[in-house]
Amino acid sequence: MKKIFRASLLSAVVGMGAIGAQSAAIADDVKWPTRPVQVVVIANPGGDTDFNARMMAKYFNEITGKSMVVTNVAGGGGTLAAEQVKGAAADGNTILFTHPGQLIVNEVAGLTEDSYETFDVACIAGVDKSTVFVASKQSGVTSMQDLVEKAKAKPGTITYGTEMGSFSHLQGLMLEKLTGAKLKMVDGGTVSDRVVGMLGGRLDLGAITYGSVQDYVNGGQMVALGQPNAERNELLGDVPTLKEQGLDITMDKPYVVAFPNGTDPAIIKKMSDIMKQISEKPEYAEDLKKFKQPVAFYGTDEAKQILAKTREDFMQFKDQLRQAK
Repeated sequence: MKKIFRASLLSAVVGMGAIGAQSAAIADDVKWPTRPVQVVVIANPGGDTDFNARMMAKYFNEITGKSMVVTNVAGGGGTLAAEQVKGAAADGNTILFTHPGQLIVNEVAGLTEDSYETFDVACIAGVDKSTVFVASKQSGVTSMQDLVEKAKAKPGTITYGTEMGSFSHLQGLMLEKLTGAKLKMVDGGTVSDRVVGMLGGRLDLGAITYGSVQDYVNGGQMVALGQPNAERNELLGDVPTLKEQGLDITMDKPYVVAFPNGTDPAIIKKMSDIMKQISEKPEYAEDLKKFKQPVAFYGTDEAKQILAKTREDFMQFKDQLRQAK
């Protein structure tokens, strides 16, 4: 029997499409926003998280006629941004734009005592389906099967570049658990650092957004081994899923919109309704293609279910993540 591991409920919520079933009607009974809304992003400008936040802000401004201003607060694995929003007034004018790397992994890894329940979750604004497991040409790894066989034959000889205690570290641990293979986990730094490390032959393997390695895959310096999605993201071209290769595994990274605890539920619902409207715009879908990302949206209740199940799944790696720190 194949082993099955799902990092979230995104492929398991019954009766739901990629666009959630929440009502599209905006809650007009609440007067919000009345002034510019600040979105605090847990990452630096230029990456996938920042890109998704800015796309949300672009269409929020268009739909509401009010400004949504993106502020990047990187550092501490997202804890600095989370603390800023946590301490902000619960008036709907400060929003956290985050993902499970900060919202759940930090708690599991012992970086914070906060959990996703520390905030009032509004929705999941998108889901990263652009990550691929990729190997350097120098590693000699040509497929997921090849990777597993080599990692089992010589445990700890294939270096997996990551940021220790981060979401990518967790992805590597999931792969080990599923396959029984043993990788050598190496702190390779940021995504750009890991790409350089793979090109230089210092790192053999990584879980990296396809847009960051596409040119090197096309140029033959790297091999895209597989995408950890339930179904193929066709925007990634001819990259098979892990499931197609006998590994029934999905590793989703949803982008979460959350408010300080105690925010008016009507504001939370209105934000969710607005994000749903954004997700239905054809031009928004076109914008997301720049990051090889299909449209996805989940309303408040579904988002909380997904985060609860994700936390439950991640907790089994608590000891390894805390030892890494």
